[in-house]
Amino acid sequence: MSLDAFPWLIGLSTAIFMLGALGVLIRRNPLVVFMSIELMLNAVNLAFVTFGRFLNSEDGQIFAFMVVVVAASEVVVGLALITTVFRTGRDLDVDDLSEMRE
Repeated sequence: MSLDAFPWLIGLSTAIFMLGALGVLIRRNPLVVFMSIELMLNAVNLAFVTFGRFLNSEDGQIFAFMVVVVAASEVVVGLALITTVFRTGRDLDVDDLSEMRE
């Protein structure tokens, strides 16, 4: 990888991360929040792989793989919780999640 592409890839990673963070802060639907978190994790993966390639190391790809594994488990647990709440017929709002202790 040439040195010219490095700032562009880090800038792209930063922009994708900010878009995901904005989605987490603004949106109240739990599915959209989960998608925004996944977007942020993908931005971190891009940064890991970019830095690893820039430093001629495979550590960035190893860390990216570990992030993908953690993200997959997070999605499984999160979607199971969301579908369970949707089956009860309740409307979900992220602000009301602390009040769901019945």
